Amino acid sequence: MRARHDAIEVFLMPGEFFVGDADYRPRTLLGSCVSITLWHRARRIGAMSHFLLSSRDGRGEGLDARYGDEAVRLMLEQLARHAVAASDCEAKIFGGASMLSAGETDSLQVGQKNGTAARRLLSEHGIPVVSESLYGFGHRNIIFDIYSGDVWARQIKPVAAEQPLLRRRA
Repeated sequence: MRARHDAIEVFLMPGEFFVGDADYRPRTLLGSCVSITLWHRARRIGAMSHFLLSSRDGRGEGLDARYGDEAVRLMLEQLARHAVAASDCEAKIFGGASMLSAGETDSLQVGQKNGTAARRLLSEHGIPVVSESLYGFGHRNIIFDIYSGDVWARQIKPVAAEQPLLRRRA
């Protein structure tokens, strides 16, 4: 299938999620955060999240899409309003990168925890993961075409602080 050129672009900020039909193409930019896409092939309805942390351990009131477990729940609730069951969806997972350069260590391992949580959450809901692009270093630009179910991911490696981005001639 081909992507539609007239799709409505939606940019997700950290802590947001989106549910829509084939008219939409959500996108986001990830670092250690993770994005889960859910897609119903027959109905061409999809959902996309951009969560920052795997969970908040019961603190706070109401559901908050900044946390992976709550983002999945919010997406599934919205999909259910469109008569889409979790088990009828397929998932793709992206992100969870270290935002440090390759020689530095990430003691918190936020990205690793987010990726592991995404896999676990989808398994708990019986949603098959058909593709993933997790971990590594740097940002990922993610575009989800709900019409086709395609997700494009481009990873951008971090530039070391001592490397100049532009060189000026004297």
